[in-house]
Amino acid sequence: MTTLVRHLTFDCSDAYRQGTFWAEVLGGKISDDDFPGDPEALVEAEGITLLFVTVPETKTVKNRVHVDLQPQDRTRDEEVERLLELGAELVEDHRVPDGRGWVTLSDPEGNEFCIERSSGERAEAN
Repeated sequence: MTTLVRHLTFDCSDAYRQGTFWAEVLGGKISDDDFPGDPEALVEAEGITLLFVTVPETKTVKNRVHVDLQPQDRTRDEEVERLLELGAELVEDHRVPDGRGWVTLSDPEGNEFCIERSSGERAEAN
């Protein structure tokens, strides 16, 4: 392999606040070097590293790229409720009566992300 994705970077208004939210979402942690008011916050979680960078511009349009999350130790619906309690906002609910579908949420700064069914829920449906 010649190239490696080191981390995904998000522009934001408050790097530490965004980092704290996403560390909770992913069960990760903010770097020991990052503190409230810092211009950057690095979040390390299993299988992914996210970098939040404070910029002066605010988000004005829909994300061109977003994260799809699949809970590992709870159902999709339990995960949606957990993330809403952490401060996520409901954007669109794409769940259907047979259990398929996903839920689109946004983080505290309006970045959209989706919650899919867990692998256990997928296996049960087959």
